[in-house]
Amino acid sequence: MEGLMDRHEFNILPEGCVSTILSFTSPQDACKSSLVSAIFQAAADSDVVWERFLPTDYQDIVSRSMVPFKFSSKKELFLLLCSSLLIDGGRKSFKLERSSGKKSFMLSARDLHITWSDESPYWHWASLPESRFSEVAVLRTMCWLEIVGMIKTQMLTPNTKYGAYLVLKITDRSYGLDLMPSEISVEVLKSRVAEGEGRVPSERDDGWLEIELGEFFSGENDEEVKMSLMEVKGHHLKGGLIIEGIEIRPKH
Repeated sequence: MEGLMDRHEFNILPEGCVSTILSFTSPQDACKSSLVSAIFQAAADSDVVWERFLPTDYQDIVSRSMVPFKFSSKKELFLLLCSSLLIDGGRKSFKLERSSGKKSFMLSARDLHITWSDESPYWHWASLPESRFSEVAVLRTMCWLEIVGMIKTQMLTPNTKYGAYLVLKITDRSYGLDLMPSEISVEVLKSRVAEGEGRVPSERDDGWLEIELGEFFSGENDEEVKMSLMEVKGHHLKGGLIIEGIEIRPKH
């Protein structure tokens, strides 16, 4: 196209200049550009590029990992962080979105406030091989269902729209879960930004189910987000619900 550099003109640029240009694109674009030429491949793999794609607090996140990290480049570290990583003593998981570098978190059931979850007649804690966490919360029987998660927007990618999702399973012996709609909400600074009745769970790629609790915008300021699901009006017994956690991930 007239007015744009052709491939040859890009190839005569110094590698450092190409790296700087690529650092203002996206991880996906940088990977694609590595196919252009040897100079582009070297530039696209450089630490200059991938340092910019990593979150500013990546060193803190790595220090909170349950397993030690070994990497020889910032690109390798980025790709490692694109796989689910247990942090904070296994109570949370962290992941980078491969295409954009935006952050996702999942709060484990142990990191949530689940009413009476430590009372054995109502809930018990179990290990499941398909869970990323060491424990999940299993509802035995009770009439009051209240699940709340909290996160600070400072932990998330700024200027990004996020969705909050309750991740769960329903056992074959479940009962009472569909007799009364659950109330779902997301609050930022104690102001509700999303609310409604519980939606039908949808299947995830990892074999679990999820219910979207709502969405919110993570801006520049550090704000507290409260995400909840409640069913406290029906007064009927329910059971057979397994809680993995609440996932907070970017929406597109």
